[in-house]
Amino acid sequence: MQKLFILACCLLVSSWAMGQEVAQMSGGSVKVIRDSRLDVLIKKQIYINTLAIRNQNGFRVQVISTNKRGDANEAKARVMQLYGDYRTYLDYQAPYFKVRVGDFKSREEASELRDKLSNLFSGGVFVVPAIINVSPDKELSNEEPY
Repeated sequence: MQKLFILACCLLVSSWAMGQEVAQMSGGSVKVIRDSRLDVLIKKQIYINTLAIRNQNGFRVQVISTNKRGDANEAKARVMQLYGDYRTYLDYQAPYFKVRVGDFKSREEASELRDKLSNLFSGGVFVVPAIINVSPDKELSNEEPY
């Protein structure tokens, strides 16, 4: 049985090698017919890859860290009401709920918001490192999503 398998493999390899030699000797050409839907799939994959670049290392301002969900939701609502132009996040890292604000590339940018928020929250407002959501470049915003 094993000898038969080895013989079949040898025949397969030799026939493949002979086929390669015949194609090279005859100078034949290959015509590739491509479906137009492949172009759409390629553009879609490029768009998806650019989305992955949008998550980068940066900073956020943490306004509260508590084990009470209600307090965290109130703090988030308060920040959203006063500073609606910044995105607000409620993260859960057991057993704490953390409310974090903004997507800043530098600590200095985040420190400006921290100074504004420190008057509103008595528990301490801190700039913390985080993976931030970077807004897409103008070139990407002109493209249509797929």
